[in-house]
Order: sequence, then structure tokens, then C-alpha cells
Amino acid sequence: MEPDSPPSSSSSTSQEQQQRRRQICRRCERPIPVCLCHVIPTTPIKTSTHILIVHHPLESQHKLNTARLLSKSLHHVTTHLSRELLRSHLTHTHQSASSTTIYLFPPSPGSPAVGLSELKESLNSNGGGDKRNLRLVVFDGTWKHAKEMVKASQGVLEGLGAIRVCLDLDVDENSRGETIYNDELLLRKEPSKGCVTTLEAVARCLRVVEPDNGEEIERILIGILREMVKLQAAFLKPVKPRPKLLKMSKQNQFRTS
Repeated sequence: MEPDSPPSSSSSTSQEQQQRRRQICRRCERPIPVCLCHVIPTTPIKTSTHILIVHHPLESQHKLNTARLLSKSLHHVTTHLSRELLRSHLTHTHQSASSTTIYLFPPSPGSPAVGLSELKESLNSNGGGDKRNLRLVVFDGTWKHAKEMVKASQGVLEGLGAIRVCLDLDVDENSRGETIYNDELLLRKEPSKGCVTTLEAVARCLRVVEPDNGEEIERILIGILREMVKLQAAFLKPVKPRPKLLKMSKQNQFRTS
């Protein structure tokens, strides 16, 4: 019997590449080929705002989830794996009962929201005091799940007197989402124009509510997201825009032309 022939160099190289892809960075918890440690701050950035992320269980393992990047980059971030905001989650924020609570979510006909520019004016009119004692609640999940999470959390949010805050963007359900994911490659579908990723939304909000270094925090966070998109693009196929949304967008363009 002839001895088994040794594996070819090409097959061994392929195995090595597969093993490397499976290796996870201990710090950023991402696969080695798409590690983001070179752009994540060595020391988490301290903020006067405490960020409470309600992280949907089905979202936690998604390769393009951005919530964990926030917890790696910012110091005052608390994450809870849950389908709704619970009273028990608030005990971990180490804030007083007088804390101003805001939560990020687009407006709807029955639930209006304050724009960031309006929120900024309100904070400035109060002498900036509220900025130092602000709790930001973020619901992290697909848009379908996020709507369900907000609805399930209404009792707690109303009890806190929480202010619904939206980005100063037009939310148009007849148009495809505009987000950094779309800059070079559509990696993940957003349901409509004005809907962005969790990290983007938090970055835009901190730019306004952080009294000293909001613009710098936004720049760092957006830089991390851009790098993630750039690295991930080499391993993922582009996601085709939803035909229904494209059709509706074309119809709108035809009506306005």
C-alpha cells in the first residue's frame, strides 16, 4: 500500500486561512481578519451621559451589530439583553431619581419626537445642568424588533417621564435607508430614509448632549463604523436593495418631476 500523499500547499493555505477566520480577538470580540482594535480607543471615553442599551436577544450574535462597539468605546455604557426596558435595568446606571431620561426612536403619527436641535436648545436654556445628569436609552435590534421593544417599554418610559428623541433627518417610509452602511456597499438593509444604525444614532446624539467633547466623540465613533464597513465589505456580498422600496422611490420621483 502506498502511503497517503501529503496535503498540497494550496489546501494547507486554505485551511490556515479558515482557522484564522475562526480566531476571535479577545478585546473587540470580532474575527481576526476584521479586528477593529486599531480604531477602538485604548481607554474607553468617559461621557457625562450614561447610555443604557436594551439589546434584543436575536441581535446579540449578528456579525454587523454595533452595540458592542459602543460598550468597547465608551465608559458609561450598560447593556441588558432583553426584549423590553425593565425597572431593574435602571438600578445599574448609578444616577439619581432626578436624571433626565431620553430615548432614541423616530416619530410616528401617534408618538411625536423631539429633534436633536430642539433638544440642544432646551438643554442650553436650562444652563446645561441637565447635560450632566442625562440617561440615554437605546433599543438595539432590527427595526421590527425595536418597535416591539419600545411598545413593550412604554410603561417604564412614561414612569420616567422619558423624552422621545429623533435625529434631525427626514424619515420617509417610501425611500431606502440612508446610512453609513450604504457609503461603499449596502451591507445591511435599513427600512426607510432617516433610519440609521445604533452606533450612528448614539454618535449623533452625543455630539449634541455632551458639553465638552461631543464632536470628538462623534468623530471617533463614526470612524469606527466606517472602518467596520470597509473591512466587512471584503467578506460579504452586497445586499440588494428591496425591490418594493426601489419601486416606490421611483414612483415618488416620477410624481415630483
